[in-house]
Amino acid sequence: MKKILMYSGPMCNFCEAAKRLLNRNNLKYNIIDISEGADIRDEMIKKSNGKRTIPQIFFDDYHVGGYVELRELEKNGTLKGLLE
Repeated sequence: MKKILMYSGPMCNFCEAAKRLLNRNNLKYNIIDISEGADIRDEMIKKSNGKRTIPQIFFDDYHVGGYVELRELEKNGTLKGLLE
């Protein structure tokens, strides 16, 4: 199973929604809080090809995008398949 990594931040409704989605699918994930330093935010922006919004979600090196993209994967039934 691929590792799930989510760049998140405080008071982010989309981040909380992404966490709920992952939890209801019994998926383990790691969170990196971008509020802990500019270098972490810069790392996220670089890895996500310039995306500045949070959350930014990755399955190993595959960039999923944000909550909307994650929700679409769940809706169309491809979420768990991408993690294998």
